[in-house]
Amino acid sequence: MQVSVKPEVSYLEKLLKESCKGVSSTVAWEFPLDLKMATWLEQVRDRAATWVRELSLPTKRDEEWRFTNLSSIMKLGFQAPAPVDLDALDIAPFILPEAVDSRLVFVNGIFAPQLSSLTGIENQIFVGNLGQLPTPYQKRISNYLAQQPGSQEVFTSLNTAGLTDAAVVWLPKNQMVKNPIHLLFIAAQTKIPILTQGRCLIVAESNSSGKIVEHCVSAEVMCPEASTSQPYLTNAVTEIWVEENAEINYTRVQEDAGEAFHIGKTAIAQAKNSRYTCNAIHLGAKLSRHNLEVTQMGEGTETNLYGLAFIGNKQEADTHSSIILNHPHGITDQLYKSIVDEKAHSVFNGKVYVSQTAQLTNAAQLNRNLLLSSDGRVDTKPQLEIIADNVQCSHGATVSQLDNDEVFYLQSRGLNEEVSRNLLIDAFAAEIINKLPLPSLQHILKQYVACKVYQQERRKAKDELKS
Repeated sequence: MQVSVKPEVSYLEKLLKESCKGVSSTVAWEFPLDLKMATWLEQVRDRAATWVRELSLPTKRDEEWRFTNLSSIMKLGFQAPAPVDLDALDIAPFILPEAVDSRLVFVNGIFAPQLSSLTGIENQIFVGNLGQLPTPYQKRISNYLAQQPGSQEVFTSLNTAGLTDAAVVWLPKNQMVKNPIHLLFIAAQTKIPILTQGRCLIVAESNSSGKIVEHCVSAEVMCPEASTSQPYLTNAVTEIWVEENAEINYTRVQEDAGEAFHIGKTAIAQAKNSRYTCNAIHLGAKLSRHNLEVTQMGEGTETNLYGLAFIGNKQEADTHSSIILNHPHGITDQLYKSIVDEKAHSVFNGKVYVSQTAQLTNAAQLNRNLLLSSDGRVDTKPQLEIIADNVQCSHGATVSQLDNDEVFYLQSRGLNEEVSRNLLIDAFAAEIINKLPLPSLQHILKQYVACKVYQQERRKAKDELKS
């Protein structure tokens, strides 16, 4: 009797095979790892591969994926990337002045030391790839790498199964980073669809602080909505450990090419009295998904989650967040905004769980959506699950269009309708963009927003002429 295999299972097996290509040889000759660490890392990969083989690619039948359809990914045969050489001119548009000497670059998931610049990093702080990790940190990395809750999720396991390298930021006790750290992940187009799997590990020991920017871009495309000749799949995982009284301001910008697919996971563990801020900006990719998971490991934590998606054409942007509060006196503030034009689709699912032990928690969650087209779609589901009885918690969601009275007011001041609408769109996005800690990044993203507005206005004008 022949047993049929579900296509979601067989496709995931193919992705796993591509993920694991060259794993053994890469570790053996390229990374001077401590033998004990190398053995441990091999065990971690093998365990993750076992988990992947027991899973399947999510479908709309899965509750957590019911608004996001991955069937378009399954139509493509993604392969492991080969090394691609880029030069300084290729990455010049992505260099941030505030982090010009504190930059770590990966091309198609492969570390590019010739494009990185770390002369601005203080001696006590480590910023580099896994192979450069000093021996004292190698002995401790098993406490952090691949140890976050939720590591058995299918795409996280897939990333771990192929883990050979990672961007590592390690802040020792009582160290404050003066310069922002820029982790730049570049997707360089090839002749075949490729699978890239970036990995980041950020450890902030007690009383340390720093600002970190994780930047996912396409080497060829400046306005991320524009289509490219070849699709690719990015499966990125970032683990952040914020220990007692430490502070991390983390910005994640996704500007992948218009035909790309992007699956991202950011997992955060916060210890007692720690502070964490996340600014997540989603502009590119045909389909993107960001899983943001925060676990409270001690009392008195402060968590700020801010996000913005600006999508048009037929883009899909999905944000799933989870905040698990297990200790008292926690403060969380979440604001996620999306701008949806044409036939784009935005998804937000935010969960806040407050356990019985998390008394005196103050949690706020708000999702605001600006719908610019009658063909656009928004699915929003803010959730609160509260077991404690002495808390202040609120959540809400709105979906609205541009206010005609506001447009009319600006027109009465001498502006035409197009400029008035664009000013209101810019102001809606600016509430999130202005929270970014780097002025240069604020300026760049505002230009990207303007680029997308301009492209969409041009398409609308062409459609009106055709009709």
